[in-house]
Amino acid sequence: MKSRIAVAILSTCGISLAFAGEPIQPIEAAVITEPGKVELGKKLFFEPRLSKSGFLSCNSCHNLALGGGDLLPTSIGHNWQQGPINAPTVLNAKYMLAQFWDGRAADLQEQAAGPIANPKEMALEHEVALDVLRSMPAYRAEFNAVYGDETISLDQVTDAIAKFEETLVTPDSRFDLWLKGDKQAITAYEQEGYELFKSSGCAGCHSGPAVGGTMYQKMGLREPFETDNPAQGRIDVTGKSYHRMVFKVPTLRNIDLTYPYFHDGSTYDLTEAVITMQKVQRGKDLPLEEAEKITAFLQTLTGKQPQIVMPILPPSNRNTPQPQPFVD
Repeated sequence: MKSRIAVAILSTCGISLAFAGEPIQPIEAAVITEPGKVELGKKLFFEPRLSKSGFLSCNSCHNLALGGGDLLPTSIGHNWQQGPINAPTVLNAKYMLAQFWDGRAADLQEQAAGPIANPKEMALEHEVALDVLRSMPAYRAEFNAVYGDETISLDQVTDAIAKFEETLVTPDSRFDLWLKGDKQAITAYEQEGYELFKSSGCAGCHSGPAVGGTMYQKMGLREPFETDNPAQGRIDVTGKSYHRMVFKVPTLRNIDLTYPYFHDGSTYDLTEAVITMQKVQRGKDLPLEEAEKITAFLQTLTGKQPQIVMPILPPSNRNTPQPQPFVD
């Protein structure tokens, strides 16, 4: 009864306290129904001229060769500014209930607009970014072919990027194959780790296809999470004090590739991250042997990485707004 009351109270406050999450589901391969939008979105994802410096693109912080992140504690933006938070992986982001750690974007399309104009990220005003694209006949022609309009709007740009990002899924991890019936896909040791993952409470928040991303949770539910990072979570979106340090639960898919961990990127060691989470979320000192077994299970969640053929971007011309690297 006390557990149910706790769930009710925390749910009212907008904090998810789950004791048994929905089962982990296999990731399925992407089905592309709008190839024109996907191909255009891929160009825009890799387009550095959508940044003020002409140097940064979406792929800078969400590097598809590095598990969809940048392997830095917090990302580096325009003028070498250090960002306030760890860049979450873009892989399997379509399964998230919202985008960004604090959930301030409802979906991938809304998220795509943010970094372009953010002064600490790509730092280019939206209208200037659109002028960059409009200056190139090849882009105008491609937007016209895909959207029936060559004027190029922000809505079209973000829609195309989102359509490309929706294809960035990682099916056929060894654990997925095990779920589908291949009982040789993971070892007995890794299966023990999966059982500990469930019995230790990890599965309460890390569930569903992305093994996370379906709820918000307070970081430091049982014991304080010590960090110097300034990010405060959902409170920055809602203004409600009980949302302080409440973040979107991250996906554990490809977790072996997406270090460093937590919103502050404070550890590169996956086993250490497992131990820390048990301490701050459950108030439990997890033995190293058990943490290593859970780590072994988590490493079975690495799926097939997207096989990207790099796009050839159209050349700039005399009408293209010139980049402004390091001039502020």
